[in-house]
Amino acid sequence: MFEFWTGSPDLAVYGFLIRALIVYVYVFLLVKILGQRSLSTVNPIDFIFGVIIGDIVGEPLSSGELPLGGPLAAAGLIVGLHLALTVISLHTPRFRRVVEDEPIILIRHGKILKEQMTKAKVTIDSLLMDMRLLETNLNEVDYAILEANGQISVIKKSQYDSITPQDMSLETAKKGYPTVLIEDGNIILANVKKIGTVDWLREQVTKHGYGSYKDIFLMTMDEGGQIYISPQEKQGAQ
Repeated sequence: MFEFWTGSPDLAVYGFLIRALIVYVYVFLLVKILGQRSLSTVNPIDFIFGVIIGDIVGEPLSSGELPLGGPLAAAGLIVGLHLALTVISLHTPRFRRVVEDEPIILIRHGKILKEQMTKAKVTIDSLLMDMRLLETNLNEVDYAILEANGQISVIKKSQYDSITPQDMSLETAKKGYPTVLIEDGNIILANVKKIGTVDWLREQVTKHGYGSYKDIFLMTMDEGGQIYISPQEKQGAQ
């Protein structure tokens, strides 16, 4: 009855399906425990951790003979160690430098540092590619830094900084975080109550030229009161 957990050379298909469900929920909970992190900011330790966890919990899904309890326990232990390292590094700056690499300055005052480029194993072609991705060129760069997550960030020379409203002593409206009021023709009541009432929302819908909230795919409002509306796609429209 519990062959999906203990393992069997002749494990039935439904046993693999149950295993897959258990592993999915287990990994989902592990990720929730570790916290949220964007894939674009994953450092090498996180990457290696992900590979190890995937290998450990993936093996029982491909081999019915292996018991499921051992791999899940091993994955839990590794998650605990990874979480402990993260917590310690947050509270101990010296230990943090053991877990995470220090940023490496590749360009200082517009001059490329060859020794640092060699140390970081960054080629000229790679550096130029990052400059293109950042939509800048070497003439504009004051500092270029290889961050701990492997991405290159730049600080532009002062003369190439974009002019901001503050530079021109202009008053600007507050933007803030946008709140979703309508999504796919449905009113998000919990969010509407934070701002106003449903009647107020209907007035805004009418004011912006829509007969019903059902005609709206997305409606948001930021903290400055700016409203964004994207209408529903009409059927048959290209």
